[in-house]
Amino acid sequence: MVHVLSSRTLLRPTDPERSRAFYGERLGLPVYREFGTGPERGTVYFLGGGFLEVSGRAEQPPAPGLQLWLQVADVTATHEELVARGVVIARPPVREPWGLIEMWIEDPDGVRIAVVEVPADHPLRYRP
Repeated sequence: MVHVLSSRTLLRPTDPERSRAFYGERLGLPVYREFGTGPERGTVYFLGGGFLEVSGRAEQPPAPGLQLWLQVADVTATHEELVARGVVIARPPVREPWGLIEMWIEDPDGVRIAVVEVPADHPLRYRP
């Protein structure tokens, strides 16, 4: 078995500055660390128990199947905050048949991001 000490998602955007503005300013993700200089420098953001690194530059947008899942405490409040920051909401919060409350947004390269609230009575949180 591989003993993983840490992990992060690596994102190579087509326009690094635009993506940093989206993740850092619009979403308000806190910066864990930065490295390098210039427009293709690396920025690593906190994502709860993980990290998102935006660095380098790609000719094409990331893989079409790539999606991020961000759990928040209150998706309705997060929705209001993101709208106030100018984030385009692909789908407002909806309680899904599986019990999670999900909202969908997209980053500048079209990476789909699920913003999810796990209700108190959901099996992910509640254990009888």
